[in-house]
Amino acid sequence: MKVLGIIPARKGSKRVPNKNIRPFAGTTLTTLAIQQALEAKYLDTILVSSDSQEILQLTKQFQNIIPIRRPNNLATDKSPAIDYMKHALNLLEMEYNKTFDIIVIIQPTSPLRFGKDIDKTIELFMDNPDADSVVSVVPIEHMTHPQKLKIMRGNKLLPFITDEGDLPATHELPNVFVRNCAVYLFKT
Repeated sequence: MKVLGIIPARKGSKRVPNKNIRPFAGTTLTTLAIQQALEAKYLDTILVSSDSQEILQLTKQFQNIIPIRRPNNLATDKSPAIDYMKHALNLLEMEYNKTFDIIVIIQPTSPLRFGKDIDKTIELFMDNPDADSVVSVVPIEHMTHPQKLKIMRGNKLLPFITDEGDLPATHELPNVFVRNCAVYLFKT
């Protein structure tokens, strides 16, 4: 199977301007994502998709990274990820005659991952032939378990999902997970 790694690093951010290229832990979020992708052994091709010339320029310090200019209409905060994925696939097929079976998204804004995490996600997919996608997750801590959540109505604390009296003992609560956005994998 041919595996494409896409690092989506657009310039626009309303909350943190230029977050993908701001200093972070002695580097930038985009540089860190590239390094992690390069550590992964299953990625056949790695590209950075961006509407930022500065981000695309940053990729030139790495061998084997394909920078692609993402059109502005695919780089808004409301642009669906599927659109930049299709754009990348079409461009690679037209300009490089490359096609892929799997796309792996490595978001710079979720930097707590290693190359081996990317590989383990791909291995999980390979071990589950009926799967269409795989996503990295982390367990939710006991303190923030959904059954323990509350809402405020005026000055009253009320159950959000389950009344406190109906809660099982801590050891009986089911394990709950949340996507950590570090690795997404999709069949093309």
